[in-house]
Amino acid sequence: MEIERVNDTTIRFFITYKDIEERGFEREEIWYNRERGEELFYDMMNEASDRDDFELDGPLWIQVHAHDKGLEILVTRGQISDGNMKLEIPVKEEDVEEENTELDELNKQVDSQYDQLEIIIGFREFEDVISLSQSVQPEFLTNSLYHYEGRYYLHIHFNNDHYTEDEQDNLLSRMLEFGYESELTIHRLKEYGKEIAVTNALSVIKQAF
Repeated sequence: MEIERVNDTTIRFFITYKDIEERGFEREEIWYNRERGEELFYDMMNEASDRDDFELDGPLWIQVHAHDKGLEILVTRGQISDGNMKLEIPVKEEDVEEENTELDELNKQVDSQYDQLEIIIGFREFEDVISLSQSVQPEFLTNSLYHYEGRYYLHIHFNNDHYTEDEQDNLLSRMLEFGYESELTIHRLKEYGKEIAVTNALSVIKQAF
């Protein structure tokens, strides 16, 4: 996949259909299966964030062009000031007008995606999961454990009603001492991974070991 920074708020992807298939997606399903299409998109965005430090917070404007060999995707991050969103989109004005309806819907989807913090923590050894469960037992934290391709992955979902941003950062820092932030999505883990503990995984592991 090719990633190009257009400006401070815009990034361009080009991904071939072969690359899409190697990531575990079928060419047709990304158009007709909304969940799978979103999963591919967030996989790409996470990779862009790791490579180019492109932040995912806030509303996003997305334009997709299908080519013979793959997809070209233009993503622009909106800037919110005094309750108003500003978009600096490097495309023709008529293209923007055609996408206005889709923009509103996409913004709603992305806003809801990042309304609460979710993260996947990967572990090379199961002993690292046990050590984490014995060291950190947070309340008001939804967590589930999966096994996928020889490693273990903990899906974390914070409840923003109980954690401030600083508290989330501090807790994540403690938890990441035992593992690493993974680029996998919960959709892929649910579909291809094996469920170890779906509810209160850390408590289950601590009691068992």
